[in-house]
Amino acid sequence: MGEESPRGIGLPAVTARASALSMACLAVLALAGCATTPPEEDPVQIKLNDVDTRLARIERVVANQSLLDLANQVEALRAEVRSIHNDIDLINHNADTARKQQHDVYADLDQRLKALESRGGVSTPGASGVAAAVSPGGSVDDKVSYQAAFDLLKDSQYDRAIAAFQSFLTTYPNSQLADNGQYWLGEAYYVNKSFPEALAVFQRLVENYPQSRKLPDALLKIGYCDYELKQFGAARDVLTQVSSRFPDSSAAPLARQRLDKMNTEKH
Repeated sequence: MGEESPRGIGLPAVTARASALSMACLAVLALAGCATTPPEEDPVQIKLNDVDTRLARIERVVANQSLLDLANQVEALRAEVRSIHNDIDLINHNADTARKQQHDVYADLDQRLKALESRGGVSTPGASGVAAAVSPGGSVDDKVSYQAAFDLLKDSQYDRAIAAFQSFLTTYPNSQLADNGQYWLGEAYYVNKSFPEALAVFQRLVENYPQSRKLPDALLKIGYCDYELKQFGAARDVLTQVSSRFPDSSAAPLARQRLDKMNTEKH
């Protein structure tokens, strides 16, 4: 009986070892295959990256639109500020013009009174003189009566000034100062916001004193009264007349300014 062949004894063991080795290799290869798949090729990751990109783009668009809206709001505010500055400049110009007109009137009246006093020795009346000046008896000079009424107007005593100018015009209808008295009577009504009465007084001046130097100012105030009474067509006609007939008068630029205002207001 001899010994068992070494080949016969080792075959099953070799086969088992080979099978185990093969399984190990397969496992290693599987792991290696998983490790070599790059993360960016993962479909889910690719989808997430695409969503992030689109979201970032949308955020940029929204941010740009917000900045555009803000810029538009800033520009609108700037335009409003410029408009306010223009209105302020116009108001200041009108105030300067009015002050100059008033100064010229006072200066002219002062010269006339000085000339009168140098000729007749008439003094400016006090409180009692005012009452005498506006009395219908006509016992005092027409210039003193006019000055008394004008002083009341300067003192902003408009109701008393109206009564004084009415008395002056009734007592001295042929006075050289009658056209001026008519004009300042209209002004007293105007500052009292009695626009229908002021309009009637200014119209009488235009009709009765067509050569008066107060004619451009009276026409201007007729236009102002028409404007306040919302008679915009009539206001436009008379203001245009002031600008065309008396282009060199102080009333002409004021008429043009009121016309510009009416254009802005679409009247």
